[in-house]
Amino acid sequence: MTTARRDTYTPETLLSVAVQVFNERGYDGTSMEHLSKAAGISKSSIYHHVAGKEELLQRAVSRALDGLFAILDEPGATHGRAVERVEHVTRRTVEVLVTELPYVTLLLRVRGNTRTERWALERRREFDHRVAELLGAAEAEGDLRADLDTRLATRLLFGMVNSLVEWYRPHSAADREQLAEAVVRLAFDGLRTAH
Repeated sequence: MTTARRDTYTPETLLSVAVQVFNERGYDGTSMEHLSKAAGISKSSIYHHVAGKEELLQRAVSRALDGLFAILDEPGATHGRAVERVEHVTRRTVEVLVTELPYVTLLLRVRGNTRTERWALERRREFDHRVAELLGAAEAEGDLRADLDTRLATRLLFGMVNSLVEWYRPHSAADREQLAEAVVRLAFDGLRTAH
């Protein structure tokens, strides 16, 4: 451990290191010793700022969830026809996923083994439910195919979006926007009714 690393340590950099280690080793496979070594600080320094690794997990998945839920309050998600709103939510979900890739990756990998993981899974289900409601409204307005089950369409749509964490590596903001547009077009060209 060098003095320079200690001088540059912040709770935010610790969180970033923790997310990286959790994603590499899995949350259950990560010890405070692993986090201490990766951060280049003592375990007591970590405990000075957080109660333990579950608090780091809580902060990390909260960051991802806050980004996703904030989308639902944006004007594009609350005004206009339901199909336009759900397209906005889908586009922005891809953008948040790309912007917060390590945090969303961790969120998508939690399994429900701890209180924090169960809370995160419940919040993810709530987000999916809100999107399913939008898809249902778009179907009721006649803009989406009625021959597809709304819950199935939601699962397929977010299966596609969530799979991005496994292969996508960001290059630029333009790349992120192009990816978001490709997902929306691929999904909704198939979901929209023919006009």
